[in-house]
Amino acid sequence: MKKIRCAIYTRKSSDDGLEQELNSLHAQREACAAYVASQKHEGWVLLPDAYDDGGLSGGSLERPALRQLLDDVRQGRVDQIILYKIDRLTRSLADFSKIVDILDAAEASFVSVTQSFNTATSMGRLTLNMLLSFAQFEREVTAERIRDKIAASKRKGLWMGGNVPLGYDPDGRTLRINEGEAKTVRTLYDLYDQHGTVRAVRERADGLGLRSRRRTSANGTTTGDRPFDRGHIHHILTNPIYAGRIRHRDKVFEGQHPAIIKPETWEAAQAQLQDGAAKSRSKTTVTRRSPLCGKLFDETGDRLTPSHSKTKQGVRLRYYISHRLVAKSGEAQQNAWCLPAAEFESRMIDLLRKLLPASGFATKLLPHATADQIGKAASALAKVGDKAEPDTLFSLITRIDIAPGRPDLHLRADAVAEAIGADSCSVAEDALFATFPFRLRKRGVETKIILAEAPAGIDEALIRNIARANLWFEQIKTGRTLSEIAEAERTTNGRIHKLIDLAFLAPDIIRDVLDGKQPLGFTSDWCVRHALPGDWQDQRALIATL
Repeated sequence: MKKIRCAIYTRKSSDDGLEQELNSLHAQREACAAYVASQKHEGWVLLPDAYDDGGLSGGSLERPALRQLLDDVRQGRVDQIILYKIDRLTRSLADFSKIVDILDAAEASFVSVTQSFNTATSMGRLTLNMLLSFAQFEREVTAERIRDKIAASKRKGLWMGGNVPLGYDPDGRTLRINEGEAKTVRTLYDLYDQHGTVRAVRERADGLGLRSRRRTSANGTTTGDRPFDRGHIHHILTNPIYAGRIRHRDKVFEGQHPAIIKPETWEAAQAQLQDGAAKSRSKTTVTRRSPLCGKLFDETGDRLTPSHSKTKQGVRLRYYISHRLVAKSGEAQQNAWCLPAAEFESRMIDLLRKLLPASGFATKLLPHATADQIGKAASALAKVGDKAEPDTLFSLITRIDIAPGRPDLHLRADAVAEAIGADSCSVAEDALFATFPFRLRKRGVETKIILAEAPAGIDEALIRNIARANLWFEQIKTGRTLSEIAEAERTTNGRIHKLIDLAFLAPDIIRDVLDGKQPLGFTSDWCVRHALPGDWQDQRALIATL
């Protein structure tokens, strides 16, 4: 009789009750184990490994235990997956299709102990698809109900949970004033009324010794109890909750909690903040110009001309664009340039500050000068590169030719000669030209200009998180839950879930990280916001684009 190796997979969407001696995961496993025992005459054998995902949704395949189980299926270690119900495996039809492909490729299958049907027949597969459709529908409807309930409750002015703001304590579905902290909030509003800027409020708050609320999470982690930064102060000044109101998305409703700040005082603060922001934008718009206008040309000889656009907040964004985009507006120009002006100007300033004081540059400029003259010229160039204003540095440029992968920088002989106190006729023309490798990196609508193909350097935080992820994965394999690991590591289940992907990195990617040769965009913050694919080839392709 052929032995059929069975692995039990269990899942629970929330963390509630996982700390109990007998929880939902245990109940699922016991039911599945009993079913396997009843099929002993068919050659079914229960594997000792536990594949438990506690506190994780079925709407995604990014679950550590499930990923390990599917890896074991691919490697031929598991013949049959045993489930309490189909929706424990997944609530998504698309994800279920992927799982079925993996099982078919490995000649494996799965069984639901509470839903009996044969997936080898067309009717069985239809029944399965119907069950999964209802599971996905139930998940989506539940999410809609929760969102609608939160919106309706906030329209009535109820507090719907979350981090309790400074100055309040929770009181059921509303808030009550914490008088000790409310004094801090009133002081911040008074300081803003007196000084008119968030920067000044922060400085005065530091002088008065004002500090944020000390918060202790369920796992014992302590945050807060520190001086206010500008972002925190701005959030307090713009939060309508202090005027007795509740915000939901872009709407504000009257709340059922008492106000710490009079509504008219809060409204006055908003008007003052908006007025200050408008003045700042106006001042920025007036002072911003395009110092490289008329000096930029692309590889076709076309001049790059200044342009701008405005965001929804009214902020003006400047660009240098190929003139043919303006001359032939509306026509597709695949090889035309559109450079973010501030970013490009900043990179050119960086180049000049490195080029002018560079060793040997003065010697190339004055090939027939004496050692004393070269020394004085080098000293003058170093001073210009270190202390000169951007406008002075831009005045040294006569032309910049942009081509894919490099900008060619041409300097003005008379301006450079004046800067070093020499005759322009004595300056070597070939020394007034420099080229530098660069590349453009797009991330959404943002374009970054990166000089040279330099590695990102050793990222100690990323290395530590890779090591932690491997340690966490080993602990998960021993049967520890995410909650147990999070409590021991003084972190959260969510952070472990987001970083555990680092345990499955391709060896060559890990080697590059250890050598500091990873792409600039591959950081711990990026890993927290994005899911890494399990396939190594897919990992390499994704990380190469960062």
